[in-house]
Amino acid sequence: MAKPDPTDDARKLIARNKRARHDYEILETWEAGVVLRGTEVKALREGRANLTDAYGITVEGEVFLLNLNIGAYGMGNQFNHDPTRSRKLLLHRKEIRRLYGSLERQGLTLVPLDLYFVRGKVKVLLGLGRGKKAHDKREDLKKKDADREIARALRTR
Repeated sequence: MAKPDPTDDARKLIARNKRARHDYEILETWEAGVVLRGTEVKALREGRANLTDAYGITVEGEVFLLNLNIGAYGMGNQFNHDPTRSRKLLLHRKEIRRLYGSLERQGLTLVPLDLYFVRGKVKVLLGLGRGKKAHDKREDLKKKDADREIARALRTR
């Protein structure tokens, strides 16, 4: 039996939601598959995705990703997809039950953090997040600036 190629496990990043970690305190993460159509996959290979306004919901035991904007594929013609349609996420039943409990009882939000390819399949990294207050955001920015200053001082020595 041949060994798997180490490059097979490499993730090819399509899009990253930079605002998610700024606006939310991420408590837990999951990797989920995304149900897509052909032109959507081709558009993702061109890098046409925007996660900024996207969020996840649970409906009747299934998880959906809303407002994920995948731009139109240039060669798609009449077969192109709707850019902001809701997309089903593929998770295990046990994970969905756990997510449902957290979303409903604790008032948390399901936020997509990254969208990437793994061995040809599109995956999304979901974060279970609690919204940050304005003072928490300022505190994080101050800490980040302080760390940057320390790193700069250590580099010049």
